Formats: sequence, structure tokens, C-alpha cells
Amino acid sequence: MDTPLLDRIAGPEDVKKLSKLQVIQLCGEIRRFLVDSVLHTGGHLASNLGTVELTVALHRVLDSPRDKLVFDVGHQCYTHKLLTGRKAGFAHLRQLDGISGFPNPRESVHDAFIAGHGNTALSLAIGMAWAKKLKGEPGWVVAIIGDGAFTGGMVYEGMNNIAALDNLMVILNDNKMSISKNVGAIARYLTQLRADPEYFRVNRHLSDAISEVPLIGPPLRAFLSQAKAMVRRAMYHSTMFEDMGFQYFGPLDGHNEEALERTLRNLCARTGPLFLHVVTTKGKGYPPAEENPGEYHGVSASSPGYVPDPEVSAPASFSTAFGKALCEAAAADPKICAITAAMKYGTGLQFFGKAFPSRFFDVGMAEQHEITFAAGLASQGMTPVAAIYSTFLQRAYDQIIHDVGLLQVKVVFAIDRAGLVPADGETHQGIYDPAFLSQVGIPTYSPSNYAELRYWLLRLLRPDRTGPQAIRYPRGGEVKALASYGCTGRDYDFLQDPVGAKAVLVSYGSEVEDVLAAASLLAERKIVCSVCKLVKIYPFTEELLHDLMRFDVVLFAEECIERGGIGQQLTACLCQLGWQGAMVCCGVDNTRLTHATVPELKAIMGLDGEHLAQTLQQALQEKEERL
Repeated sequence: MDTPLLDRIAGPEDVKKLSKLQVIQLCGEIRRFLVDSVLHTGGHLASNLGTVELTVALHRVLDSPRDKLVFDVGHQCYTHKLLTGRKAGFAHLRQLDGISGFPNPRESVHDAFIAGHGNTALSLAIGMAWAKKLKGEPGWVVAIIGDGAFTGGMVYEGMNNIAALDNLMVILNDNKMSISKNVGAIARYLTQLRADPEYFRVNRHLSDAISEVPLIGPPLRAFLSQAKAMVRRAMYHSTMFEDMGFQYFGPLDGHNEEALERTLRNLCARTGPLFLHVVTTKGKGYPPAEENPGEYHGVSASSPGYVPDPEVSAPASFSTAFGKALCEAAAADPKICAITAAMKYGTGLQFFGKAFPSRFFDVGMAEQHEITFAAGLASQGMTPVAAIYSTFLQRAYDQIIHDVGLLQVKVVFAIDRAGLVPADGETHQGIYDPAFLSQVGIPTYSPSNYAELRYWLLRLLRPDRTGPQAIRYPRGGEVKALASYGCTGRDYDFLQDPVGAKAVLVSYGSEVEDVLAAASLLAERKIVCSVCKLVKIYPFTEELLHDLMRFDVVLFAEECIERGGIGQQLTACLCQLGWQGAMVCCGVDNTRLTHATVPELKAIMGLDGEHLAQTLQQALQEKEERL
């Protein structure tokens, strides 16, 4: 692709040298490059297309890295990466040894902080701004926050603590979307603020009247901006942001780079805290993404001509299998409700939302509220299903302990993207939930195929089941080898149990595929071993423990954090029963996993078939040497 201006950008200083016409050309080149590159590699597309002009304006006005740009979540940071010398890295975006899809200070001095979860930018920016003041350092700290983040509570905790930070600026990137459509009172408030025709009618008439005053001079022109603020306050009785201590400016067209740049320069001549409201179009410049911004929030490699419909079922996956099974259960039980935190399509709940709209709740980007809200529903006899990504469930750990755990109310946690996750890297791995749910005593199930998912979900939703329960499943679709085993309805199954086996490989979920591969490699080396697949991964049944005690060596493999994981808890239970064998726990021992494919991550962690086979073979040799 021909991008002559973009090719010359090695850093923000090069952006500052461009003429006005070149800036327009640069924005066009960036947008074309993003469409071509991200559709080839996969990544976050619509959100990045919506913030091209805003990011260019920021780098033309501010002085990074002295001035800190803090992106909320980071889905919109691709233009920032392009303008800070990382264009070549987009060929391997979100791939092993390539650049991250999120800001990361280990990647560039221009990335102020790592980001992957929402609602965090304002709190981070406040901390950075205070640090600058305490150290006497110059420069602004600018938080770029999407309107979807305002559906989460952490933003308001930050707004309540801005004090009189004169070096803080917040930019609201208002695109009317988070990932699913924004919901709730805050979304309605922002819609009113940006679109109320009365405000714009009065504003336009006021501007016309002032322009007709004879001999209008600089004092009256300066008064114009104050008059606008007066009109806005009169109409809205001030804005929420001003009530919280900000000086509010906007709404402003987020695709008019010249106006953005001019406004930012004027704001930087003031003292903060400042709040700039910018209205953008998610997917700007690429019609399929503009028409379906939710579907194009994150894309895999695809043809540029492909235009998906977000209301149509995605290709077969655990998420859609869950969504359809939940609809089946809800049709028979009017007490079943479904809750998501801005991830309707990602969790497969679009089917439930259509079939049972009165029992479907999208609470916005507010995982803590999701869980406590579910507890409230459960306390009154409803059966809430909280569908949530594993990486986001950890944000609600206190609510799991306090609001669900103490009263043991019946909340079913449907945990999507469980285990290792490709591309998004260290911020999105689903490696903690088995450990922390078991520590709270929540029964947890991990099906390895669609049949098991459907069977156990329907079972957990039955009226005779009480208390909190969890079912977790990986991203993507089922593996044919694991699908072939179907569902026995047992808590665990021995997939292989040859006579004379002294060792057993134990696992759950998608990792069972690697355990089976290890068993095949060991068989080629004349080492006979059994393979045990768990579905109920916690708590352990007495039958399971006694079945495993007959082996000299037990290797437990899991896509979970090793320390405090299911394997270590199984070890403790076996030892308490007097087992004298050798236990080998293979899990994730590095919580800062890079962005890579799942097979690459498993190889790095020693969780692939070859590494597991070597580990078990070595354990058997060591056991024989001790005898």
C-alpha cells in the first residue's frame, strides 16, 4: 500500500512538521493502512478507525512522552502506535514477538501504562498527574476514555478524586458504542448532551446574533465561548462533569482534525482539570465497520468485502453453544435470567436477548455490578446466569466472595474465554478463575465439548441445585477429537486406562487434547499411561481421589495459574489420604504471557503434548531411581 507520508513518521516530532493539507492526507493514509493491515492480521478495527483525527491532533499539540497519553482499555491505540514509530510492527500485530494490540510501556516510552480492561484510565491519570506535581515535573496527563467506560463505576470513583489537578485533561471519545450498544442512564445522558436540538438551535441563534453586532471586536469574540457555556448551563443546569470539578468543553466533531487541534491548543493554555467531549463515529471511513461497529470491534483476518451482521449467529463456538442451551433452559423455567457486562455477542447471549428480552440484562462495562445484581436477583428466588469472560470475572472477586459467597445464593457463573487466549496477551488470559473460585468453595465445571457444556449447564440450572456454581469453557469451537467422546454425565472419565499403567495424565477443558497427544507420544516410547478427563474440577469427589491413588505418578496439566491451581489442590487432597506417589503439576507459571497463538503459548508454558510427555517420562525415571 502506498503511504508516503505515514512512511516518513518515525515519531511525534515528524507529525508536528506537517502542513494542514498533509495532515488531512496523513489521516487518510492511516485509515487505509489500518483497514488493510488489521483485516490481514486481525485486531481491533472499528474503535481505531474512529480515533484517527483525535490521535493525530493530540500528537501535534502535546509532547509525548513528557505529556502522558493514557488510553482506557487501549482498543483505540493503533494510530498512536503508528505515530510513535511502530508501523513496521503491524505486520505481526498481536503475534508472537510482534507488537501488542494494547499500550504497553515495555514496548515504547510513548505508552504511559498497560491497558486491557476498561474504566481504569482516569484513576491512572490522576495518579500520574499527582506524581508529576509531587516531583515538580511539567506536562499534561491526558486520559482518553470511550463513552462505554462511563457505564462502569471506576470512572466515577476517579471523578470524585480529581481535586484541583491543574495538569489533568480527560477526553471523552463519544461514539455511542462500547462493544455492545451502550445501555443505561449515562448513555442516555450523553446522547442528550451531544444531540439535543434545542441546544444547537439556541447556540446557532446566539452565534448569529453576536456576529451581527456592529464593530464586533476581540472582547466580544472572546465572550462567545463564555456565552456558549452559559447557554449550556442554562439548558442543562450545568453538566455532570462540571459538577464533579471539571471545566467542560464540547461536544466537538471528532473527525475535524483542524478544529480538534485548535481546541487542544487553547485548552493547553488553561489549567485543569479539563474535560473535552469529542463525538466520533466508530468504524469511520470503512463502510462495513460503520454499519456494524460491534461486529468489527475485533476482527480476524478476512476479506475486506465481508460484511457480517451482528444479529446473526456467529460460527459454531462454545459461546453460541452456551447461548442456545441457555435459551432451551429458559423456555422451560421463567425464573432464569441472563446478565452480561457489555458483551452480548461475545458471550452468545444475543439469542437469549431476542427470545427473552424482559429477562435479559446488559449492565454495561460494570462487572462488579453484574455480580452483585445477580446476587440480588438470586436472593429473591430468580436464577441468574452471569455470562462473563474469565479475564473480566477477576474484576468482581470481592462481589463473588461477599455478595454471592456469604449467603450462598444461587448464581450460575458462565465463564467464557477460559484458559489461554490468543493475541490479546497478558491482559486477557483466563488463567485465574479455577484457583480463586475453588478458594471460595464454588463448585466448578469445565466441559471439553458442546455436549458436555449443554448437559452440565442444564443440570446446574435445575431447581434442585442450590448455591453458586460455575461452568467455564474456552474461546472458539470444540476440537473434533474431544467432541468424539460425547458426554457420559460423569464428573470424570478415564479416556484411556490400560492394564498395568503406573502413571496417569489428568486434565480438563481444552488441555485434554494435549494430554491425549502426550499419551500417544509416550505409547510410541513404550510407556503405558492412563488419561483422565475431569469435568467437575472442584471439589474433588472421593471416588476420583481413590481412583488416582492407584498410580505411582500423577501428572496434572491445566491452563490455569499453577500456584494455588487445581493441580496443587489435588496434590494436597491425595497426600491427606496418605498417597505416597509423585505428583507433577504443570500449569501457567508466568502471569505476564505474551501475545501469541494458543499452541505457541502452550509450548512456552510446557503444556503441549511433547513437553508433557517429556515431563512425565522424567518423573517416572526419577520415581524408579528412588525405589
